[in-house]
Amino acid sequence: MAVSDQSRAVVIGSGPNGLAAAILLARAGVVVTVHEAAAEIGGGTRTEELTLPGYRHDVCSAIHPMAASSPCFERFPLAQFGLEWIHSDAPLAHPLDDGSAVMLERSIDATAAGLGSDGAAWRALIGPLAEHWSELRQDVLAPLGVPRHPLRMANFGLHALRSARGLAESQFRGERARALFAGIGAHSVLPLEAMPSAAIALVLGAAGHAVGWPVPRGGSQSIAGALAGYLRSLGGEIRTNSRMDSLPGVPIVMCDVGPRQFLKLAGHRLPAAYRESLARYRYGPGVFKLDLALDGPIPWRAAECARAATVHLGGTLAEIAQWESTHTGRPFVLLAQQSLFDPTRAPAGKHTAWAYCHVPNGSTEDFADAIEQQIERFAPGFRARILARHVLTPAKLEARNANLVGGDIGGGSMELGQTFLRPNWHRYRTPLPGVYFCSSSTPPGGGVHGMCGYHAVKRAGFLIN
Repeated sequence: MAVSDQSRAVVIGSGPNGLAAAILLARAGVVVTVHEAAAEIGGGTRTEELTLPGYRHDVCSAIHPMAASSPCFERFPLAQFGLEWIHSDAPLAHPLDDGSAVMLERSIDATAAGLGSDGAAWRALIGPLAEHWSELRQDVLAPLGVPRHPLRMANFGLHALRSARGLAESQFRGERARALFAGIGAHSVLPLEAMPSAAIALVLGAAGHAVGWPVPRGGSQSIAGALAGYLRSLGGEIRTNSRMDSLPGVPIVMCDVGPRQFLKLAGHRLPAAYRESLARYRYGPGVFKLDLALDGPIPWRAAECARAATVHLGGTLAEIAQWESTHTGRPFVLLAQQSLFDPTRAPAGKHTAWAYCHVPNGSTEDFADAIEQQIERFAPGFRARILARHVLTPAKLEARNANLVGGDIGGGSMELGQTFLRPNWHRYRTPLPGVYFCSSSTPPGGGVHGMCGYHAVKRAGFLIN
């Protein structure tokens, strides 16, 4: 597309996808204005003092293997605008009831060594993906189409289209490897028996070895801040407290919003069939989130858990699968302990904990006690270190960010029928001239990577430089 200096664009929403789209348009010579309904930019990348003064908690996203892998973000000089990645010694720990922990190490060999007789199987399954991650990520984080690296993608797809439970049980014989894989697969927010939950386990496992699971110094807000700083250096404008109630009359509109929000913006202008397809869009389970200010580090029974910024609390594959499928039993808890590695998160000698579990979409049940009990199970004495708590229910998450419908932090269910064609078969395009979707409700879906914005700008006809 030939772009004149007078071309104008509006981006609705300042999440990582919206900011990425705005930057790419600005780099193409387009005059860009970003409108954000909230008082702060960032969407899912925000950091606030939720509990006590001096304790900085990530409101939504916390750990960022996809940001570190992003072919979009790597094009931007984000370090010049304050983004610094911090890596824990190990990306992930998964404690077990025997007092030990299974570790996802940066090294394939070190990880395999901790898996006993399943070490060779882990190396065979994840090793090639990690070794060729720089190539594979280009296709994994792209919409369905002709892959850049067809053989690599074909080998990935053989396992990726399976369920996480089926793949784990067919590849591994011991509970340690099965538990590690199941916990990673649960990031799909799908039942572990559902396709393609294995894809998420493979992607995040490979990324853990290839690029780590880092945290940004100062909190996830640093990602949004760096993107915004770069955008402004290109002449882009960002307006906060600027809610859009209808689509603006400019040549290009990028919508970092979900299908439900887009219907409110443009429903009356959309053809009936398209409008109905958006109304049928399916959202996944919600999140119940607990932020804690602590008087000291979490007292893990397995001391090696202190080496990892991320800890998965769910015991065995069977236990994790039960929770993710039925939300009964003990919750599978995803926990981050950023303050162990980033001293900006809490006062000296104090710490934070960020924890959540998946719950039915829109659930009103209180899971705070269940989450704390699950942490206490693997860290006796943990509760005695709690100074303050802050709860974000699915409803509160949606109130903070309208895209998180019913507490769904992924922009919609990643079930097989909606993984590749989201929000419908049009993907980024809409029936309205110049209007595009660029939110996590488009491929490749949830996560902090900016790739939905990247592909929306490409679909609009712009060359990415």
